[in-house]
Amino acid sequence: MGQFASTTTISVRRTTRVWRPLRLALALATLFLVGGALMLAITIVRYGASDRARPADVIVVLGGGEAGTVRRALHGAALYRAGYAPHVLCTGGATIPGGGTEAARCAQVMSAEGVPAAAVWREDASHNTAENARATAALMAAQGWRDAVLVSDDFHLWRARRLFERQGVHVYPSPAQRTAGPLSASEELYAVLRELAAWSWQALPGH
Repeated sequence: MGQFASTTTISVRRTTRVWRPLRLALALATLFLVGGALMLAITIVRYGASDRARPADVIVVLGGGEAGTVRRALHGAALYRAGYAPHVLCTGGATIPGGGTEAARCAQVMSAEGVPAAAVWREDASHNTAENARATAALMAAQGWRDAVLVSDDFHLWRARRLFERQGVHVYPSPAQRTAGPLSASEELYAVLRELAAWSWQALPGH
């Protein structure tokens, strides 16, 4: 009985010695991941807080569902009226409630805001930001447009800018919040968390 107890005690000590560094490594890895996510979130928020709009060949408005598309389109229209570019490109092939694509909804807002139909272009094929960037790059190259004011919500601009510049499109990001006002704290938090997830997914090999 004594020998069995001694053997068990030794086994427990060995297990403890093995698991102690593993727990420490796991704690450090968790701390690193949480810290990295926090730093990225701060970068996303800070980047989106600045308006970098400047005169360009076209204003590119990214789709963002019904509410997001309207918000972004209103800001794009304001930039057009202010003379930032002679053309507006409404993007987004996702279907929104009530039917039609994000690009079509954006074009409706442009019309209601007095932007001439001849100045409004549509890209209805893309279903995410990476596809937005590829389709926009192709259309801009075909038209000889060199740079663009990129309109989206503040939380989206950091990742969107990276995706567009990866396609060779030089952009000047401008947040819709300059016209529409800030999102609620809960909306902003949810959106930033989604951006962190999207960035993590796109950072994986093959994306």
